[in-house]
Amino acid sequence: MHRFLMMERVVYGQPAVAALAEEVSRLERRRVLVVTNRSLASSKLLAGFAAGLGERYAGCFSEVTAHGPRQCVIKGAEAARAAGADLLVAVGGGSVIDAAKVMQLCLRHDIRDPVGLSEYSGRGRSDPSTRPADADRWIRVIAIPTTLSAAEFTWFGGASDPARGVKEPFGNPMMIPQVVIMDPAMTMETPQHLLLTTGMKAVDHAAERLASLKSNPYNDAVSALALRQLSAGLKAIHRDPSDLAAREMVQYGAFMSMCGSAAGVTVGVGHAIGHALGAHCGVPHGETSCTLLPSVMRWNAPSNPSRQALIADALGAPDGDAAQALADLVAGLGLPTRLQAVGVKRGDFTAIAEKTMKDVLTRHNPRQVTAARDIEEILEMAW
Repeated sequence: MHRFLMMERVVYGQPAVAALAEEVSRLERRRVLVVTNRSLASSKLLAGFAAGLGERYAGCFSEVTAHGPRQCVIKGAEAARAAGADLLVAVGGGSVIDAAKVMQLCLRHDIRDPVGLSEYSGRGRSDPSTRPADADRWIRVIAIPTTLSAAEFTWFGGASDPARGVKEPFGNPMMIPQVVIMDPAMTMETPQHLLLTTGMKAVDHAAERLASLKSNPYNDAVSALALRQLSAGLKAIHRDPSDLAAREMVQYGAFMSMCGSAAGVTVGVGHAIGHALGAHCGVPHGETSCTLLPSVMRWNAPSNPSRQALIADALGAPDGDAAQALADLVAGLGLPTRLQAVGVKRGDFTAIAEKTMKDVLTRHNPRQVTAARDIEEILEMAW
C-alpha cells in the first residue's frame, strides 16, 4: 500500500523568504513563531524571515539543542503559547524540525512538563495517511531545512530523555510539516562537516530502504535515484562548497530518500543502532551513518546480495560491493569512518546493544537480529 500523508506541498528551487511569505498568506496564518537554534538565530537568514513576514512574525524560539531534550520542547511549547502562535516555522536541521513537531504535540494536548510526554511515546498509534478527527485543532509546521537529515518528511519526531540516556519517537499524522521549503541557499551557512554528514544520513535512508527484502518498484526507483543524486551532489560540494546546483541536487536527493517510506518500506538495524548511539554517546546521527552503514551492509550481505547489488550500481560500483562503495564514499568526503573516531568506546557496546534491541526498526532488518550479541558484532565491525 502506498500512503499519501498530510503534507500539502514541497517547494523547491525558490528563495525561502519569499516562498514562506507566500505560504503563510495562502494558509491565512496571523501569528508565526520561528523555531531554531542559537547559531541560526544570530544569522542573516533569520533576519530575512522576520522582515518577510512583517506583522505576522510573532517571535523566535531559539533554544533547541542537539537531540531535542524533552525540557527543550516543553519550553518551546510555552513560548508558542505566550506568542499566541497559530503556525510554527522550523528553520534548521533534524533536531530543530523534530523539536517543532514534538512542540505541536505539547500544544495539542496541553503538555506542560517533561513527564507528561511519556503517555504519547511511540509513533505507531495511528495511520499517517488518515486525517484524524481532531485535525483542525493542531497547530501546523512549515519546515525550512538547513541540513540534509530529511526529518521534514516524517510524521514523527524524536525527543531525548537525558536522565535515561534514550531518544524516543512521538508521532501523529498532523506532525508532518504542512509545507517543506527547500532552498539551497539555506544550506550555505551550515558547516561543511555537518552538511556532508547529514547527507550521509540521507544516503543511509535510501540505502537501507533499497536493501530491504520488502521493497517494491516504487521504492526501488526513488531510493536508487536518491543514491545517485546524493553521491554525485555530495562529491561536488566537497570539491566546491559554493556549488548551489549541487546543493539543490542533494536537497532533492534527501527528499527522494524518504519517499520509499510512504510505500511501506522501512529502514533497519543501522538506524536503530544510530538512535541508541545518539542518545547514549551523543554522536550526531549523520556521523552514526558514516561509521555504521558499511558494516551494517557487510553484516546483512548473506541475506540480501541482490538488493545490495542495486545499491552498488546506484553508487557507480558495478562489482556489487555495496559496503565498499559506501565506505569509499564516506572516506572520499573526508568524514569519519570508524566508531572510535567519533568517541564511541568498546565498553559502551553492551548498553548500546540492549537499547538497540528495544527499537522497533531492529525487527525490520533484512537479516534477522536474534539477540544483543548481533548488535555487538556490528559495532565491533564498525569500531
